[in-house]
Amino acid sequence: MFAEGSDFPGAQILDMLVVGGGINGVGIARDAAGRGLSVRLVEKGDLAAATSSASSKLIHGGLRYLEHGAFRLVREALAEREVLLASAPHIIQPLPFVLPYARGLRPRALLRLGLFLYDHLGGRRTLPGTQTVALRAHPYGGPLQAHLTTGFVYSDCQVDDARLVVLNARDAAAHGAEISTRTEMRSARRNGAYWRILTEKEGVTTEAAARILVNAAGPWAGEVLRRAGLTEHKADLRLIKGSHIVVPRLYNGTQAYILQNDDRRIVFVLPYEGEFSLIGTTELPCSGVGEPVAVTPPEIDYLCHAVSGWFAKPVAPQDVIWSYAGVRPLYDDRELNASAVTRDYVLELDAPTGKALLLSIFGGKITTYRRLAEHALEKLAPFLPGVKRPWTAGAMLPGGDLPNRDPATYANGLARDYPFLGTPAALRLARSYGSDARRILGSARHAEDLGRSFGYGFSESELGWLVEQEWALTGEDVLWRRSKLGLHLDTDASRAIVALLPGCRAA
Repeated sequence: MFAEGSDFPGAQILDMLVVGGGINGVGIARDAAGRGLSVRLVEKGDLAAATSSASSKLIHGGLRYLEHGAFRLVREALAEREVLLASAPHIIQPLPFVLPYARGLRPRALLRLGLFLYDHLGGRRTLPGTQTVALRAHPYGGPLQAHLTTGFVYSDCQVDDARLVVLNARDAAAHGAEISTRTEMRSARRNGAYWRILTEKEGVTTEAAARILVNAAGPWAGEVLRRAGLTEHKADLRLIKGSHIVVPRLYNGTQAYILQNDDRRIVFVLPYEGEFSLIGTTELPCSGVGEPVAVTPPEIDYLCHAVSGWFAKPVAPQDVIWSYAGVRPLYDDRELNASAVTRDYVLELDAPTGKALLLSIFGGKITTYRRLAEHALEKLAPFLPGVKRPWTAGAMLPGGDLPNRDPATYANGLARDYPFLGTPAALRLARSYGSDARRILGSARHAEDLGRSFGYGFSESELGWLVEQEWALTGEDVLWRRSKLGLHLDTDASRAIVALLPGCRAA
């Protein structure tokens, strides 16, 4: 959109350079590229390597945010729940939530009011409304303690968070954006109407010029400001660590549970990867992001205690087979209680007259990333004459064009056309890649046509897709972000996969 400037001989000239390969960064890159802007995204690690792969895996309005008065956020999130479900039905599925009632916690009337508002704030169209169930006579009550007699059932959605990031990056690339992983922004300085930006990948430094610098680095937003020489700018962030644990499946059924804790927080229990239950989350202040974050024994005890207070069968720390933690970069609204800190987002535009633009993103949640991106482009629109109109609200993400928006039906078609797969593998492929599964399987008529098999229906052909189409490079990229095969495959299979990756990196 902008002509190449003589001040940057040999440099890449861009409309926009986005720093950060989490959900907000890829969402903005996708939206901007689809409006005709020249866009490059740089991410120092892998896509979704930090916060965006450490969520509770939900697309939801945030029922608990209502008691903190976050009506605008909940309304927007509920509306976005519908949009995202339509755009990516292969990786986003409806999920019923059971909220058991117990005396001494939130009053029954308050729960009813909150659920009434939840049903009506966001213009619900697809998901069923709230119902009250007698737990002792309903299958949903089976896993719970016998004294619990009443529950409320409402709906939200479950998402593969890391794949949502990757799909947005793929769509951004399809619209012309350049996605540069393992690429770090070393410095940026204003030079008139452009930023002069130095990036580094594998020890090689390159220069780019961009009219707009988007700071979507999440917990590292303050570091990006420092590297841009803007020490007078403050990153208004509240860093909160959230931890989750995974245990063997606690119950049969596809329902999730939302459990009140005696500290007035809530804990989710979610069906996960068929054979497991996902439990989370904690909320602890975090002083920085210099070191990798990990789940601590007290957090595991907290989550086990919270679930054991409601479930008939207690959950113990020794049941945990995997755990993960992430740092949420919440906007600092000076709220003392970490649970009450806003999950809303703030966009700060620095636009000195005649100078290059800086847009910094603070806060946000996965559910509202698409609207955040639209709002970002709205802020920038006065400086982008001729930019195209918003387009993502009705756009499908890659692989989402499934008949009847149903991955199970699509999986049946895969199992029919590729009978060597088997139903479980076909369903995993449908829920991971949607219609792109057929591009991975191609003209294969036998399992051997897909190359080496690693188990659980994962083949060398699928591994090649992840490397060539989805920027996967290391074992962690493949086994824990592009998929959760790390939970299912044995050590020998995992090592065999890593050995075939570029550079044989086991990180």
